[in-house]
Amino acid sequence: MPAGASPTARALQALEILQSRPGATADELAVRLGVTERAARRYIEILREAGIPVESARGRYGGYRLGRGARLPPVVFTEAEGLGLVMAVLEAQPASSGVDDLVGAALTKVIRALPETVGLKAAALRAHASAAQDRYSVRPDPTTTSALVAAVAARRRVLLSYRGESGTQWEAEVDPWAVVVRHGRWYLLCHSHHSGAIRTYRIDRVGAVTATVHRFEPPEDLDPVTALEENLGNGWEFPTRVVFDAPVAEVASWVRPPMGRLEPFGDGCVLVGSTRNPTMYAQEWLVRLPFVFRVDGGRELRAAIAALASHLAAALRPDPDRSTVEPIP
Repeated sequence: MPAGASPTARALQALEILQSRPGATADELAVRLGVTERAARRYIEILREAGIPVESARGRYGGYRLGRGARLPPVVFTEAEGLGLVMAVLEAQPASSGVDDLVGAALTKVIRALPETVGLKAAALRAHASAAQDRYSVRPDPTTTSALVAAVAARRRVLLSYRGESGTQWEAEVDPWAVVVRHGRWYLLCHSHHSGAIRTYRIDRVGAVTATVHRFEPPEDLDPVTALEENLGNGWEFPTRVVFDAPVAEVASWVRPPMGRLEPFGDGCVLVGSTRNPTMYAQEWLVRLPFVFRVDGGRELRAAIAALASHLAAALRPDPDRSTVEPIP
């Protein structure tokens, strides 16, 4: 905030702080605003005089917080914030360019609420920018997602119904550790009490969610993204085992966590994992690795590799209408 900012502007800044940090003390407000503690208290009084209920509490856990029923001023975006928001929405949800889409309808309201100069630019950006739809992305139900996020925040165990890829449905009792968005798909990272192991569920396949009275504590060193990616390579229907002649240090940077666990093996290394789609594992993952390898386990993966090899070999068969094969440039 500029040194010459008016008391009203600083009061609004104090309001923003209280919205994001309920319980902030006068000293904390003073530090964030770059003013004295006395001045910070004055800005609180300005808010109260404007009819915004700001409650205060003394003691170790005291501080200021907004009271119930507070009528806050409208959110004001800068040009960079407004355009950045539109870009983020279009990038994540290309279909939201249409007003009939759920997110598209919300984006329309946001653009209309922007200051005129910013709103015109945001509307033009939305109208003339195009984004390709990620073929792997799936948007889950917002209510289901919100229920799971609330359970994560409250650290409360839930009962959920789930539909597997084959259509089989079952119920699970889980400790919801985190919600992770990965390549356009929303996942629940959790601990399953039935299997006693970490599980990842696609939220678009989650049905009813019921919170229980049981609470839990997630692992202290939990890294949700890393844990999700490591777990995606485990527990699938078809086992995989791929041996490389190169050492772990060379292969590691080429192997994505969902492919499995990479371990030293003799003079090289071995990749142990599982997959629900052997054809994809062979054609999209293994084929791009610049190392000599052999599929040492997983008959389904071996069959997929054999089919891929036959398909590529067919591309080099001589043309029956020609006596020789043209050299590859």
